[in-house]
Amino acid sequence: MGKMPLEPALEYGALAPTGLPEEVEFCSRCVISNQRPITSVESKHNISDKKQTTRFTDGVCDACRWSDMKEEIDWSQRDQELQALCDQYRSSDGSYDVVVPASGGKDSRYVAHLLKYKYGMNPLTVTWKPHIYTDVGFANLVSMIDNGFDNILISPNGKIQKFLCSLAFKNLGHPFQPFIIGQRVVGPKMALKHGIKLVFYGENVAEYGNRIEDNFIPTMDPALYTCFDFDNESLNDYRIAGLTLQELIDEHGFAFNDLLPYRSPSIDDVNSAGLSVHYMSYYKKWVPQENYYYAVEHTGFQPNPKRRDGSFSRYAGIDDQMEDLHYYMQVIKFGMGRCTWDAAQEVRTGKLERDEAVALVRRYDSEPPKEYFDQIIDYLQVTSDEFWSIIDSFRSPHLWQKSSSGWSLKNVVT
Repeated sequence: MGKMPLEPALEYGALAPTGLPEEVEFCSRCVISNQRPITSVESKHNISDKKQTTRFTDGVCDACRWSDMKEEIDWSQRDQELQALCDQYRSSDGSYDVVVPASGGKDSRYVAHLLKYKYGMNPLTVTWKPHIYTDVGFANLVSMIDNGFDNILISPNGKIQKFLCSLAFKNLGHPFQPFIIGQRVVGPKMALKHGIKLVFYGENVAEYGNRIEDNFIPTMDPALYTCFDFDNESLNDYRIAGLTLQELIDEHGFAFNDLLPYRSPSIDDVNSAGLSVHYMSYYKKWVPQENYYYAVEHTGFQPNPKRRDGSFSRYAGIDDQMEDLHYYMQVIKFGMGRCTWDAAQEVRTGKLERDEAVALVRRYDSEPPKEYFDQIIDYLQVTSDEFWSIIDSFRSPHLWQKSSSGWSLKNVVT
């Protein structure tokens, strides 16, 4: 496979929101809209102004349709598949036999605990350091270790991480983009480094509205974790935070070595090592709130002491102070933020009624970062006025309107 001249999104929201449907439609079952971009190998390899967005069928989004389809899956058969997979890779001498990328949050703790205590594996958890740990986020990382898991914390150069985050915010309206690149590749990289052939992530993002057919594939497409395999000869072909790697070196004083933590494994190395990267959501019916209960009961996971800005939830996305801005930018660019994602998945799993979800979204979804605002603008190295000017520059004009009282969404869920 040749080099791929792309700026890996690795999450919706990496590019300016052009090409979204002009007419906003909300799912009749949950609360997401047709503005939600989907991530797929095809869309990342062919970046253009035309985005792929979550499909709607008779007013119902693919994520809700998938939640219905999950009820028809024989999960006992999937459990047997998981048992057979673990039997294939389980070490005979007690050495590490699976890597679990883990923030210390509920989902990665659920995955690691299942593999270790139900399936007899010996997982190595690996963590890509957040931008600014929250108190509860760092406490959860430590408590994961203290509750029985070996861990390697990968901490990229803090000055580089901060600078790339600021550039990604200014250039893309996606401050998390460099972090997501590092987070996506850290598991496979550490597996290759330690001679481990199996990696387990939590859920396939298709759970939330990408192509339904992707949910029937147990493994992650290698293109997702090998697509940033640059070298000295291809620095103009790869981009991060809106700039080519060569521009970072020539214009901002980066050294080649500064970029290496973000470099992905090569597809040749992955293939020759026989590396296999799997999603636990293929083998286990994925219910985030149930994962939370499991993580509390079995691993001592702590929720946030209060709801996070932008949502009602206390147990998801609580590791990094910058996550509040990450989700807020999704409101700005797509009209849907943290509360939409949280409420939608809880409607699908029967934890909320739709009218309850609508009320929560209307109350919290457009709430800006408040608790960590000073820390966020200090980290981004911008003033408050610069911050809001950048925010406004990414508002999708077909979604937002401005009046004497300020900005408001043209379409809200009902």
